[in-house]
Amino acid sequence: MIQPTTEPVPAMRMVGDAKAVHKPRLVIRPVSGWQTLDLVELWHFRSLFWTLGDRDLKLRYRQTLLGVIWVVLQPLLAAAIFAVVFGKVAKLPSDGIPYFIFSYAGLLAWNAFNGILGRASTSLVSNAQMVSKVFFPRLVLPLATLVSNGVDFLVGLVLLFFLLPFYQIHVTTALLWLPVWTLLVSMLAMGLGLLAAALTVSYRDVQYVLPVVTQFLLYASPVAYSLSAVPSAYQVFFMVNPLSGLLEAFRWSLLGTASLPLNYVAYSAGVSVLVLVVGAYAFRRMELSFADVI
Repeated sequence: MIQPTTEPVPAMRMVGDAKAVHKPRLVIRPVSGWQTLDLVELWHFRSLFWTLGDRDLKLRYRQTLLGVIWVVLQPLLAAAIFAVVFGKVAKLPSDGIPYFIFSYAGLLAWNAFNGILGRASTSLVSNAQMVSKVFFPRLVLPLATLVSNGVDFLVGLVLLFFLLPFYQIHVTTALLWLPVWTLLVSMLAMGLGLLAAALTVSYRDVQYVLPVVTQFLLYASPVAYSLSAVPSAYQVFFMVNPLSGLLEAFRWSLLGTASLPLNYVAYSAGVSVLVLVVGAYAFRRMELSFADVI
């Protein structure tokens, strides 16, 4: 990896009697091993972060007839389908919550996870010209996807608050925990996204395999159904998936469902932090070869 040093470098040095030798203001040196994230360097490139995030948001809805309405329309249609298939046909329980709003709340968390993972995983390949020709912290590219995903999440959340009075669901103080669950979902998705982005540079198969894996993960997670619908003998296998605890926590905060399984949520939180650390480590280890391989 290449990283600028933080050591101060004098602007010039006198050689002989009158000759001035100008020193570079930025010294780039190779580093090896695990290094903590250079948050100061990322802060210096914050304008690039916002520029890339704004560009991603505009490109997604450019020349679309409905524009940002797609952010609302897609989860509404998916929630309606889940309500019919799982609620009416399969008659699965929904913890006393109308099935449509129950599945919509689950989709709100799932779409945040899936959006961050999907866009972060392709962020390097989609910006191959920048990676191969310009020096900047490569971590900015996957992190910039948080901007557009954050806008999508907020739009969906506002719609949910409009739907709650219609279904006579009252907001409780549990809503104060929602930013914590959102952060953990983002950490889990970003950790996996960093790992997938680094692997995609060398192995383009990842971008074809990942959508298939996430499709299986959708049905292996309690997005459209409750954990109470899973036989108790099999619930432990579902809870190995860290998304399960976070999805249940989302519904607890938004809809006031049954008491929160704290042991499962603690497990999900621990896995989310671990996945982010492992993803960042893998990203940094492979970053050295990005410009040559991509």
